[in-house]
Amino acid sequence: MKTVLFRRHGGPEVLEYTDFPTPAPKAGEALIRLKAAALNRMDVMVRNGWEGLKLELPHINGADGAGEIAALGENTSGFKTGERVVINANLGCGQCEPCRNGRDNLCVNWHLLGETVRGTYAEYICLPARQLYKLPDHLDFRSAAAAALVYQTAWHSMVKRGKIQAGETVAIVGAGGGVNSASVQIAKYLGARVAVIGSSPEKLKKAEALGADILIDRSKESDWAKALFLATEKRGVDAIVDNVGATFPLSLRALRKGGRLLTVGNSAAPRFEIDNRYIFGKHLSIIGSTMGTHQDFAMVMSLVFSGKLHPVLDQDYPLAEAARAQERLESGQQLGKITLSIGDR
Repeated sequence: MKTVLFRRHGGPEVLEYTDFPTPAPKAGEALIRLKAAALNRMDVMVRNGWEGLKLELPHINGADGAGEIAALGENTSGFKTGERVVINANLGCGQCEPCRNGRDNLCVNWHLLGETVRGTYAEYICLPARQLYKLPDHLDFRSAAAAALVYQTAWHSMVKRGKIQAGETVAIVGAGGGVNSASVQIAKYLGARVAVIGSSPEKLKKAEALGADILIDRSKESDWAKALFLATEKRGVDAIVDNVGATFPLSLRALRKGGRLLTVGNSAAPRFEIDNRYIFGKHLSIIGSTMGTHQDFAMVMSLVFSGKLHPVLDQDYPLAEAARAQERLESGQQLGKITLSIGDR
């Protein structure tokens, strides 16, 4: 099969479009002929590498994917060849206590597809059937791939962990990324008032189209915490979604007493300083989470299928041009999810 892989860590130049053995499904698995993949910030982080990251090289990027079932392993039930499916990249073992209790994103042997195991920048992939969800005919592969990871991640963070309620004011730091655009839509679906802090008028315009009520351009408002305070009638926000990390000091200032800071990532840096006085003095909570459960995945995909949530799409590239796609992701120019076309759709 054709794939994009890397044999060593580095910049986009380490990515190779080449041949790789097509996997064969084991018992309980399905072989998926991928039609689309979507990029995530994690792809770049894994390609660059970090201390302690252990990969079987060559490694294949990619958490998100959608396609058709090409073959089934022994004792694989619930699916048939030719069916259209989307992938849940949250890989629990299915056997440990958290998995048995429906908390598979807390699995003791947890993996994220494309991070520590080979992913979706390929024509084929084998996965346990429990990781697949059937697609209705009206939803295209590209939209399905673009929705999968970011919506379940945002849903678990905002609904299960952050417990966002109707009538609350929720701020989101960033307007261009997939999780942030998903967060805007989910907050509006829950009945919240939404503020977005964006880096450009173009990105804020996109956020407004998704339903954002308050728009703050951080290129013009360096102290956007103060701008947000004033925009909320000097009340502050009930919750703030901050997946940047380095912006935590401003986010903590922007919260009202008893507020929650929700985070699922650190796109700027993993280490930074915060002023603890804001946390105890304002009774604040910092709430982290990673991905979501199978239940979360089924919930958000049903909302996508029914048109209540709408994947935001940026540019699409052929699989062979994955390096170019990652360069666009690294540049921060995207407005939504960057995707890869794989094979014939």
